[in-house]
Amino acid sequence: MRLERGQRLVIATHNPGKVVEFAALLAPYGLDCVASGALGFQEPEENAADFAGNARIKALAAARDSGLFALADDSGLMVAAMGGAPGVRSARFAADCGGFAAAMTAIIERTREEPRAAFACALCLAAPDGTTATYLGFCHGRIADAPRGAGGFGYDPIFIPHGDDRSFAELSKTEKNAISHRGRALRQFVAAHLGDV
Repeated sequence: MRLERGQRLVIATHNPGKVVEFAALLAPYGLDCVASGALGFQEPEENAADFAGNARIKALAAARDSGLFALADDSGLMVAAMGGAPGVRSARFAADCGGFAAAMTAIIERTREEPRAAFACALCLAAPDGTTATYLGFCHGRIADAPRGAGGFGYDPIFIPHGDDRSFAELSKTEKNAISHRGRALRQFVAAHLGDV
């Protein structure tokens, strides 16, 4: 499943923050990226038990709806003190709390004694014929004692990656992409499908 410079690739997301990150990460490869949300596609039900399964559901739906190659991401925050939650329910946890601000407050309260956490990302590339390839990336770190920074999105203001004292929301886009779960998964995807582009 080789992708060529100038080829259109559907990014299977309705999340504006993810669209911005993918656009920046894929810009050097000359792909014509378009979000499934911009194409008016419905979001499929994400009912898999893990990130890889949910990414595959989204990628296959976007490839089927568009007749094009589609790249989907499923990612989330795994908190040690919460038994790995919110995990695949990261976005729903925020919605249940009334938004990311309230969700971050709830997580901070539960991690005062045990702050270890990690972000996980599964990327799935789907071809129109149903062929798929999946890549996993992780970034380990800890939960901050308060939200910090104005960059990023989602839980970025409370996640401090190993080797740094700043939250994801305090890093530049270049700094974050170099170490993030999504950046690590995407580099595997690039090596497999865009290595010569």
